[in-house]
Amino acid sequence: AAMPVPVPAGVLRLPRGPEGSSRGFSPTSPRFQALQGGDVAAQGVRAALRQRYLRGLAAARGRPTRFCLREGVWVDAVFGAADVDAVAFQVDALRTPLGVQAAALLRCADVLAYSFLL
Repeated sequence: AAMPVPVPAGVLRLPRGPEGSSRGFSPTSPRFQALQGGDVAAQGVRAALRQRYLRGLAAARGRPTRFCLREGVWVDAVFGAADVDAVAFQVDALRTPLGVQAAALLRCADVLAYSFLL
């Protein structure tokens, strides 16, 4: 049996960056700054805030936590974890006005605030 001839694939060639090594755009160029979303100071502030948020999540793990949800509903639970995309909080022993759930996911979009004791 004859082997089929593979179809050649086209090669996409990207333009060279402004620096000679072709490793991308210079970090000091206006285009690079625009692609990075602003100045370096603002990016440093965002990074520091993200780090504080993640440390807060780590400190909450296993602690009784009170959540304020939309419509003014307050629920209590033991904080478990948060997903990487900040879509949901995993909690245990969720106490709601309707009863207790052994485990649950709370959508981050529904949580207005949460607090726990250190």
